[in-house]
Order: sequence, then structure tokens, then C-alpha cells
Amino acid sequence: MAGTQPHSWDPERYLTFADERGRPFVDLISRIGAPAPAAVVDLGCGPGNLTRLLAERWPQAQVTGLDSSPEMIAAARRDVVRPDGDGSLSFGVADLREWRPDAPVDVLVSNATLQWVGGHLDLLPRLVEAVAPGGWLAFQVPGNFAEPSHEIRRVLADEAPYVAHTRGLATPASHDPTVYLEALAALGCAVDAWETTYLHVLSTRADPDPVFTWVSGTGARPTLQALEAESAGLRGEFEEELKARLRTAYPPSDRGRVLLPFRRVFVVARVSRGAR
Repeated sequence: MAGTQPHSWDPERYLTFADERGRPFVDLISRIGAPAPAAVVDLGCGPGNLTRLLAERWPQAQVTGLDSSPEMIAAARRDVVRPDGDGSLSFGVADLREWRPDAPVDVLVSNATLQWVGGHLDLLPRLVEAVAPGGWLAFQVPGNFAEPSHEIRRVLADEAPYVAHTRGLATPASHDPTVYLEALAALGCAVDAWETTYLHVLSTRADPDPVFTWVSGTGARPTLQALEAESAGLRGEFEEELKARLRTAYPPSDRGRVLLPFRRVFVVARVSRGAR
């Protein structure tokens, strides 16, 4: 994760919509054609619930989940790694901007992480170098940053009295599929890139503000933490106003549900066998 001011992650809040957040990961790895990789890395693994799917798909592989958040890795080690496991699934703290494997890996996956790294196109050559010739690089990033769920937070954070405490925060961003395809093709990869817009159906029965709950675990978290550091009351005021504006943008139906469109960008690249 990147930004001029640090922030931490809450695995429990992030997992509130585990099924919805997990579906793009499943769609991504379904397009990886590796039959029997020996080394698989999930870079930016979060709480590890999806990394487990890699171990289930390739049970003979050494699967490693890495994340820059100690909180996420602690949750993964607690909830995902079985005490009686054979050690083929492990987790560790690492920043993808600095990570380099001891030896090239066969499959490198990064799910909903690169958007937090400014200028992440510049990282692609190094990520390709981390993959063995004939191996696979696959990643997915949100592509919905122009949607009200993000724009409302940005506008509100730029208003007084919040703006004095929200400058320089981590801001997620991504590119269209064509940009990633061309960048990786220039590196000699065979690339499959596409986009999908999911229509998430969120219930308001137990949670009257499900869109707020969603964004508070991801894109809005740096803003909320910065305001909390200044004043719990200031964060509370911001949250209430953000909830009100999100309810207007995403009105609940009379059936007790909110529809949240969510565009995501997918890339699966096969590294040239002639690489290196």
C-alpha cells in the first residue's frame, strides 16, 4: 500500500463482504493456465482467505501470501493456516514495491492491491522479472474510481473542516485494460485483459448503510483513520455526512436492498519462455 501518510487495515471490516470481494479473485485465477506450478505467490494477500483458494487449486505448490499490513498477515496466520498443515501455505509481511523472490516463481497473483501503489505501471517490468519463463502474472484492480462511492468521499474530504487533515492521503487509482495489455505486451508477454462490472446486491435489513460499510473497509479507510487521529468527533461527523450522501446516491429499494455497480479490470499475462 502506498501514500504519504500511513494507515492500517482492519481484516474483520474488510471481510464483511467476503463473498462479493472474492468473486473477482475466482474469475481472475480461472484464466491462469498453469497446470502444476511449484511456487505460487499472492502479493497483497490481505487476510489470506483467498490465498487458500490457490493452495486448493495447486495442492502440490508452495503457496506464499504476502502483504504490507501486519494486521492482515496476523489474521491470515490465525484463521487460514491450519496448525496441522504441511507448511505448503505460508504468510509473511512484505511490501510489493520492494519485494523480490529468492528465485523466479511460476505464478504471481496480485488481487485488488496495485491500485494503492502510485505509478504501478513502472513496477510491471520487475513483476515480470519475478516470474519464471513460461510462468504467469495475474492481477485485478478496481476500475470504479469515478463512481459516486469514491467521488462523494473525495468531495467531502476536500471540504472544511476535514481538508486540513486529509491532504496527502493514499488515493487508489488504476488504468483501463488496454493500458495494461500494451505495457505487458511490450515486455514480451502474451496478455489477456478484460473488464467486468459486477452488480452487487447489498441488504439494508441489518445494515442501513451497506455502501458506507463497503467503502470504509477499503477506499475510505485512510480518510477515516486520518480524521480519527485528529479527533474521534471529527471522524464521527464525517461518517454521518458521508452516510447521508451515499444513501442519496444509492437509495434503498422497498425490498430492502441497495445495488452497487462495481467495475473491475483483469489482466493475465504469460511470460515469454525466452525471457531472461
